[in-house]
Parts: sequence; C-alpha cells; structure tokens
Amino acid sequence: MGNAIKHFMTVTKHRHQVIKHCYKAGILWQGLMHDLSKFSPTEFIPGAKFYQGNRSPNEAERESYGYSKAWMHHKGRNRHHFEYWTDYNPKTKKLEPVEMPLKYVKEMFCDRVAASKIYLGDRYTDDSPLEYFLKAKGKRMIHENTSQLLEKLLTMLKEEGEEKTFEYIRRLK
Repeated sequence: MGNAIKHFMTVTKHRHQVIKHCYKAGILWQGLMHDLSKFSPTEFIPGAKFYQGNRSPNEAERESYGYSKAWMHHKGRNRHHFEYWTDYNPKTKKLEPVEMPLKYVKEMFCDRVAASKIYLGDRYTDDSPLEYFLKAKGKRMIHENTSQLLEKLLTMLKEEGEEKTFEYIRRLK
C-alpha cells in the first residue's frame, strides 16, 4: 500500500478517535471539524511524502528541511494547538503565549489522547499522553494557565481513567 493511502488512513483513524473523545467531552462539533486542514494539499502531500506510521510526518519533514511547512500551515489554522495562541505583547514587544479558551484546551486534550492511542497502538496506557507532555515541559511556549490545565487533565486521565476525566471535562465551564 502506498504512503498516500497509509497517511490518509492514519489521519482518518486519528480524526475518528478525536471525534469519539470530543463527543465524550461534550464538544462534538469541534470533533467533527477537527484537523480538516490535514486534507489540504499543503498538509497532505508532505504528510504522504514523509509518512512513517509511528510518528508525525511533520517530524521527518522538519529533519529534512529544518522546518515543517505542513506544520506551520496546520498550527495556523487549528486553534486546538497551543502554538496557535501566541501574539506580540504590546508592552514587551515580544512574541508571548496567550491563554487558550477552554473549549480549545478540551479539544487539545482529546487530540493528544487520540494521537497517543494511534501512534502507540497496543502499547498505549492512560499515562502515555502525560508522559509525552512531560518530556517537553518547560521547553514549549505555552501560557502557564493552559499548561497547568492540560497537565491536570492528563494527570487525572492517568490516575482516574477516561470515564471520570471526560465526565469532569464535560462539567468544566
């Protein structure tokens, strides 16, 4: 099977998992709209070209060129990525993280759990998304409140499981 088909299947499988999670989180519409930009030529073609099956093709594109054009396109169109939420602070004149609205943090949680399930397969456990998050803690440009909330949700997933975590997320306002 060609890489374009494998990439399409991986992206579709991931989207379907995110849709299920967003339904459980009470944000079904966001799940249905999730990652549609991955089917645009700007993202899909490099995704197929750099497909490996066990990690994001953006990583391989970045290794080849020093950056990922597909990722830059993706993060600029999908508000569930904390990288979208940066802007110039009018006081400091520096690029700084902006706190994410709650509905996008919820979607980011769903996305991270789904990605862990898809990429890890049978090796997935409820602590996998937290482990992945903690590997880069302190190295990413994310608003402190956003980071704390995401870590809290991922820790809850590890300690209390999906059912209780999604129940909690549904009640968050």
